[in-house]
Order: sequence, then structure tokens, then C-alpha cells
Amino acid sequence: MEVKTSLLDNMIGVGDMVLLEPLSEDSFIENLRKRFDHNEIYTYIGSVVISMNPYRSLPIFTPEKVEEYRNRNFYELSPHIYALADEAYRSLRDQDKDQCILITGESGAGKTEASKLVMSYVAAVCGKGQEVNKVKEQLLQSNPVLEAFGNAKTVRNDNSSRFGKYMDIEFDFKGDPLGGVISNYLLEKSRVVKQPRGERNFHVFYQLLSGASDDTLKKLKLDRDFSKYNYLSLDSAVVNGLDDAANFRTVRNAMQIVGFMEDEVQSVLELVAAVLKLGDIEFKPESRCNGTDESRIKDKNDLKEMCELLGIEQSVLERAFSYRTVEARLEKVSTTLNVAQAYYARDALAKNLYSRLFSWLVTRINESIKAQTKARHKVMGVLDIYGFEIFEDNSFEQFIINYCNEKLQQIFIELTLREEQEEYVREGIEWTNIEYFNNAIICDLIENHQNGILAMLDEECLRPGTVTDETFLDKLNTICAEHQHFESRLSKNSKFLTDHSLPHNCFRIQHYAGKVLYRAEGFVDKNNDLLYRDLSQAMYKANHSLIKQLFPEGNPAKVNLKRPPTAGFQFRASVGTLMKNLQTKNPNYIRCIKPNDKKASHIFTDSLVCHQVRYLGLMENVRVRRAGYAFRQAYEPCLERYKMLCKRTWPHWRGPAREGVEVLMADLPVPAEEFSYGRSKIFIRNPRTLFFLEERRRQCLQDLATLIQKIYRGWKCRSHFLLLKKSQIVVAAWYRRYAQEKKYQKIKSATTVVQSYTRGWQARKLLRELKYQKRCEEAVTTISAFWHGTQVRREYRKFFRANAGKKIYDFTIQRIMQKYFLGLKSNMPSVSPIDKSWPANPYRFLDGVHTELRRIFHLWRCKKYRSQFTEEKKAVYEEKLEASEIFKDKKALYPSSVSQPFKGDYLEISKNPKYQKLHSAVDEKVLLADVVNKINRANGKGTTRIFLLTKKSVVLADQKTGQVKASVPLSDLASVSVSTQSDGFFALRLKEGSASAVKGDFLLSSEHLIEIITKLHRTGATAADSEQLNIDISDEFLLQFKHDKVCVKFIPGAPKNGNSVSCKRKNNRLLEVSVPTTA
Repeated sequence: MEVKTSLLDNMIGVGDMVLLEPLSEDSFIENLRKRFDHNEIYTYIGSVVISMNPYRSLPIFTPEKVEEYRNRNFYELSPHIYALADEAYRSLRDQDKDQCILITGESGAGKTEASKLVMSYVAAVCGKGQEVNKVKEQLLQSNPVLEAFGNAKTVRNDNSSRFGKYMDIEFDFKGDPLGGVISNYLLEKSRVVKQPRGERNFHVFYQLLSGASDDTLKKLKLDRDFSKYNYLSLDSAVVNGLDDAANFRTVRNAMQIVGFMEDEVQSVLELVAAVLKLGDIEFKPESRCNGTDESRIKDKNDLKEMCELLGIEQSVLERAFSYRTVEARLEKVSTTLNVAQAYYARDALAKNLYSRLFSWLVTRINESIKAQTKARHKVMGVLDIYGFEIFEDNSFEQFIINYCNEKLQQIFIELTLREEQEEYVREGIEWTNIEYFNNAIICDLIENHQNGILAMLDEECLRPGTVTDETFLDKLNTICAEHQHFESRLSKNSKFLTDHSLPHNCFRIQHYAGKVLYRAEGFVDKNNDLLYRDLSQAMYKANHSLIKQLFPEGNPAKVNLKRPPTAGFQFRASVGTLMKNLQTKNPNYIRCIKPNDKKASHIFTDSLVCHQVRYLGLMENVRVRRAGYAFRQAYEPCLERYKMLCKRTWPHWRGPAREGVEVLMADLPVPAEEFSYGRSKIFIRNPRTLFFLEERRRQCLQDLATLIQKIYRGWKCRSHFLLLKKSQIVVAAWYRRYAQEKKYQKIKSATTVVQSYTRGWQARKLLRELKYQKRCEEAVTTISAFWHGTQVRREYRKFFRANAGKKIYDFTIQRIMQKYFLGLKSNMPSVSPIDKSWPANPYRFLDGVHTELRRIFHLWRCKKYRSQFTEEKKAVYEEKLEASEIFKDKKALYPSSVSQPFKGDYLEISKNPKYQKLHSAVDEKVLLADVVNKINRANGKGTTRIFLLTKKSVVLADQKTGQVKASVPLSDLASVSVSTQSDGFFALRLKEGSASAVKGDFLLSSEHLIEIITKLHRTGATAADSEQLNIDISDEFLLQFKHDKVCVKFIPGAPKNGNSVSCKRKNNRLLEVSVPTTA
């Protein structure tokens, strides 16, 4: 990413409007358009930031951007809101100057977003720490709460602030935030009861109905359907891109972070629900006998639910809606309310209830975020307030808002001029008075305590007799007729008598931003902001903890007959306090502009922008800044930027920076009256002079770039030539080496060939000599052998007779047997009985001997292996052998049991204290103890039992209690039945007529089936008084269950339920066991 080092580098249009040449309204707007089209949404007017709403996300608010603008000079980088925030924060931290940031603009221009960006930047660059981070988080999370209760969707903005907000953020001496204080101005409470077409009520109503849980809505007696509430407009209830449910969760979380208790949150939601319920209360007319009209509530269900929410007696509130009590000294007069007056009272209560709730929220947030220390704090204020408003129909709200903007414009001009004057005095530049439009005369027209419009409005509201908007307008026409900024068709000023653009019931004020036509209708009522005392007292009687705080004037013990201050009086006092506060701080301005009314990106409407430029007074702002010197810059950066324009200052100036600048300017063709030297800065009067310097600098940079390119190309060519030369030398050296190596290899190869031929000839010659010598020796040996043989035959011929062949045969056989046994000795297999290997027979005539020797050797090593067994091990192997005889090739479960040792006592019944009682109940030695499942005869389900086998009996006991359930002597056992499959089921079949056969046979299941049956078989065989136990292996057998005989049938089934065996009772005569087959 390219990093700019000056505001003037790579400018799109003009970054600072003070430098715009020529200066006109058209060129001003064209410059804004050019920058907006290139996503440059920020432009300066001196130290003022103009912010265009892009209506989309731009990648210019990232953490990298924050670091880029951190601790940088204001004009060092391209215009950005971060530059202004950084300048304000550093002035507060380093120079101990309290700051305020004034953000103005019309609805939808991005004021709220700008205030968030300022606060997020300050939070990012200030200190870190657990307590500091907590304060920062609370300050930032106060925004979602206030937005939910104070913002609404309008035709111009989906998240329009309908109140003015001023936040003082307090810092310690290090610049870390300690807390804050929020002030709110002029909440648009009329929106609670009525919204213009295409707009919504405040966000919180829709968020509550969309995001609250069903249980919460039930407690609040609400329904999710927006159409059931009169105060909610339906044509814009759902806004694209706005997730009310998610925003409700965000608000709940933000309230928790700020410090709201759970009961406080519940109280706030109850009041919001009460406002919705209040709007559904409707009245019907009813005539009394004396001829007067009064009102009655149509359906009291909504009133009942509202009273239950707020803890108010229904009859008290119902009377307050029907009657009005007027007190005058010691007299009380009660009058009935007609339907129109009842609706007015209902709406007045709803507006007051909501506005007081909003004020309580601000106060409660202030309690949480206020600084805890008493030491002196540095303060940065952020003002986010309505911009100047000019609508087709302007009423009291627009009048108050425009009055506030007049005061802000007044303080802006004063502080801007004062700042200019202070800088000129500080730099020693002669100050010349600047002519500008002073709007103090307009402020005086509105706020004058004697003849001001607000004063006359208060006077009209407080005087006895009939007071209407017409009488108020008549008073204005009488007192303000001659004022040059006041226009009315009914005034004594004759020039407006025929002005048909000015209706009779209206008046017009010429503000600094243009003329605004106000309709007098509603001024008196909105200024009175009257809430009947009966309703205040009814609210005070509520059992709700929060309601009593909101309506303190309803306390009967503190009845005040004085009328409460009017809305205009309160707002004028608030604005006066705000102005005094702002005048004590160093101001920083952000002017927000909306590019179009469609809330769409990439659209720039010239007429709309022009209208905003006018009423924001931006042209006036530029003219004030340009009245003296349009541009000023410190000597060091000025010399650094323009030193290439003079040979004496280029490339390095050795003296003071001011002298360098003087030498530089003297060398340039610039008239002396176009600039002045201050103590630390040079001041340039006309932007044309600055652009002349920039053009000369651009040309010099091009010349310098050409020179640098020329030098670089020469250096590059020389470097390339030297590299080629060096490469040629290296290549030549390597080639010569390669050629010599090839020549050497050729000579070496030829020498090797000659040597090989020579060595071959010598070897062949030696071979021929050796072969000849060997043949001679063999010939001698052969002749000698034949000679010796002849001699021996002659000597022993007399000894050879008829038995010579038999002796030679016996000797040959003896030698063969000796060789056979020696070979067998060296190739003997291991002594393991399972080793089946045996050396091959080399002679066929020894086949019988070979087989017999193998048998004898196997018997010998088996005997040797058996001699190593202990008595216990012999018994185990005998059991294994007996199991093999019983089950091998008969039971599918048998192969998996071969490798498992027979443990016998699996429960360690003699050692386990859990089975001590059971062990003591069995007198004999336990041969086997295991857990089995006893199959229920009724349904085929299993019950866990302990299976004990002794020398004389089989015992079944309860696993949990150890209680003996059944004891069967071995002599009563007739047989044991098992299946051929891989299940663990076995049946103990009892002899008919025996004592144990009363309850019938037993069907059991065990994981150690093979061991249990084997031990049963062995124990029965060894018992002296019992016959051999019969083992029946079949997939279908009969069992005697009490009086019934049941067939147990084993069938293969598909694997399921973890490959477990399932047993089901099919009918009274059949019990079916499904055994899963494995692949």
C-alpha cells in the first residue's frame, strides 16, 4: 500500500478546500464529487473535516489505518477523520487542552457513525489495562443502548438519531480514559404516538417484539404481531439489512456491560410494554344528563394489562383519563374530558412516560460510566446533534433545532476567527480584520429575553385567557415586523402582503443557511408540553419502583401550583449551558454531508449536496480561512519539500531552516506580498502561489527522476559489461580445464588399453605353462595309481574268494548307516511337542527306521515336557483336554475358548468382602464362581445371578444382596443342554421327581460356557454317589418349566444391537434364541 507523506501528494481533486482555485460554489461541489467518485470521502477546510456518507463499507477504518494516522501531523497524510481525532487526542494528552468535537449534518449524513469512529479511534490509541479496558468498553457499549431507545428509521436514514447527544469523555494525566458524562437534548417524543408515512417508531419497540423470548413476552403481556399496536407503523415495520432480533440481544448485552442490574432491565422493558399497551386504549363518547360530553374507555382489557404491568389501580388511571382537576389556591375544580381531550391525555402520558424513561436511562448510564476519582480530569467532548433542517412542513421541533444550529454556527465563526487571530499574533504576522456575516442578530431574534420569539412564545403560553397559535403569530407580527430577518404576510411590513409563497398561518426566518418557512400551528401546545396533574398523581401511586422516580411531581405531599417550565425555556437553557461548555474547550469540527436521498452508494446528487453546503455554511467557512493567508507550513517541512527548486538549498542546506526558506523564496519569481515569514512558519496568501510551487516541484522531480534514471541506466550497463567480462574469463578458464581433462582422459585410456593387452599376453603365457605342468602331474599320478593297483591285486589275489562281495556290502551299509545317524544328529528338531518338523530321509531303504525314530523322539519330548508340569497345571490341561473331547467340532464357541485359561473363581469370592455373607453360606470349596444371566421363562429377558459350583451342588444367588436363590445338588442334575452355535446359553435339566425339580429346569447364559460345562462334567464324574452327567449338544431341546414343557430353539440371525444374542418368547410352547452370525 502506498503511504502518502503529504496532503499535497497524489491529490484527487483538492484535499483542502482552502487551496481550491478558483473558489466558487460550483467548483466546491465539483471537487467533492471528484473525490467522492474515487472513494475519498473526507476533505479538509483548514482543520475542519467534511465527511461524505458512502452508504457502504470502505477499507479505510482498519487497525492498520489507525496505526498509520497515530501520532502523525494533521496535514501529513490524506484527509481522514482519524487525523482529526488524533490531533484532538494529542492536544488533550500532551498540551493539557480540553477538546470538543462538533459533528453536524442532516439526518442520514453519518453523524452517529462519525462519533463512533472518533470514540473507537481514541479507545484504540489510548492506554491499555484491565480497568482502562473496562472503562473503554462501557463508553463504547453505551451507544447501542442509546441508539435503541433514541434512534428510529426515517425516510432519510434507517438509523436516524432522534435526539441530540453530547458526551464528555474524561482522561487522566496519562491520557487514559476514566469515565464520561452524557447529556441529551430534545428527544423527538412526538414520534412515540405518531410517525410520518414510511418511517418507524423508536427501534426498541420492534427489537423487543422480535428478539425477546416467548417467556419474556408472556410476562410483559405482549404479542409478536406488530399490527396489534396502534403506536407502531406497519408500512415500514421491517427494514432491509436491520436485524431487530439480533440487535435486541446486542442491547441486552450492552446494558449488562454498562452496569444495569437485571431487575432494572426488567423494569425498563415493562415501561416500554406499557407504552405499547397505552396506545391501544381507545375512547368512546358518552353524554351526561347536564348536556356535557365525556369519554369512556371502549375495551378495558388493555388498560387492565397496563395497570398490572405498572402496579396501578385500574380505577385510578381510568378516572385520570376521564376527568381533569384544576387547582387554584384552595379551590379544586374537576371537569370531564371529551374524546379528543382523552386521546390528547393518553398521547401526552405516552410521550412523557417514554421521554422520562429515556432521560432516566441517560442518568443511569452516567452513574455507571462517571469517573470514580476526584482529581482534575482532562475532557474531550463529542457533540452529535441534528443538523440544520428545512422541510416542506416545518414546526416547533425544526425551529428549536435550527436555533441550536444558529448558536453552533455563531460559536464556530467566533472560535475559528479567534484561532486564526491567535496564530497570527503567535507568529508575529499583522492581523487584518475579516469581514463575515455575523449571525448574532438571528440568535438575538430567537433568544432575546424581552422581544425574542421564544420569550414571546413563553409569555403567550403563560398568560391567562384564550391562547392559540393565531394569537402567538399576531404577537410576532406586532413585535418582530420590522426585523430584517423576520417575514410574515400578516405583519405591518407591506412588502410581504402580496407574497403568495408565504401562507397566512406561517412566518419565515432568514437563517444563516437560508430562509425557512415555519407553520405556527402546534407551537403553543408543543411548547407547553402539558401533562395533566391527575395523570402524574396516578403514575406516582404505582407500585412500580421506576415509575415513582419518573413522576416526582405526582407526590400529593409536594403539590406545586406553579406551571412547569416550557419546552422552549428548557431547551434555551440547555443550549446556553452547552455553549458555555464548548467555549471553554478547543473545538474540532466534522461536517457530515449526505450525497443522495436514496441511501445508495456511488450516487452524487448535486442539488442535494449544494443545499447542505449552503446551510452548513461551508463556503463561508472557506472564505474565513482564506481571508488572511490560505496556507501555512512550518519551515522544516517546507524546506524539505521545496529545496530542489534552488541550487543553493539542494541537496542539503547546512544552516537554520528559516534562512534556507528565505534563500529559496528569494530565488523564485514569487512577489514578496504573496508570503510572509512568521516565527516558526511561512504563510502563503494565495493558493495560486502554492500551486506554482507544486508545479515547479513536479517539474524538478521529473528532471531529477530523469537524471536518476540516466545514472542508473549507466551504472546498470557498466555493471552488466563487467559481469559479462568476468563471466567470459570464468567460462574460458573452465573450458581450458575441461579440454585438458579430456586430453588426459584420452591418454590415460590408451595407456590402460596397452597395459591390458600386455598383462593379457603375460597371463595367457603363464596359463599355458601351468596347464602343461598340471597335465604332466596328472599323468604321473595316473600311471602311479595304475601301477600300485596292479601290485596290490597281485599281492592280495590269494585272499579274495567267494565272501569278498558280502563283506564289501556290509561295510558299505555300515558306512551309510553311520553317515545317516550323524546327519540326523546334526539336523534334530526342537524339543517342543508342537514342532512337526523332521529331517528328510536320504535313503529309501531306511523309510521304516526313519518313521519309527520320529515316533520315538516325539514320545520322548512329550514325556520330557509333561515332567515339567505342576499338579495344578496338569489339572488345567486335563480340563482343557476334557473340553476338547466334549465340544471339539460340535460347538461353534469352542475354538475361541481354547486360548482362554480356565480361571474358576472369577469373583474372588473368598477375598471380596461384598460376598462374605454368600461365602459363609456355602460350606464346601467353591470350584467356580461367575456371573450368569438367568433367562425369565415368561418373556425371555435375563436376570443377573451369581453361579457357584461346589463338589456337591450348584448354587444361584442374587448379585446385589448375595442371597441364595436356588441350590441344586449335582445328583439332581439329569443332563446339560447347549446349542451348536456361538452363543453362551446352557440349560440345567433336573431329574423328574427330585426336590429341586419343583420350579422346573434352569436356562442360563454365560460368557464362560465351555469352562462351566467342563467343570460340571468333571465334578459329576468324580462324585461317588452320582452318575456321569450327560451333555446334550443340539439346536433344539425341551425344558420343563413348572408344569409346562417349552421348546428352546436356536436360529441364526443378522447382527444388530451390538451383535448380542436375543431371546424371545414366541408362544406358550416355544422360546426362540436368535444368534448373530459373523462373517
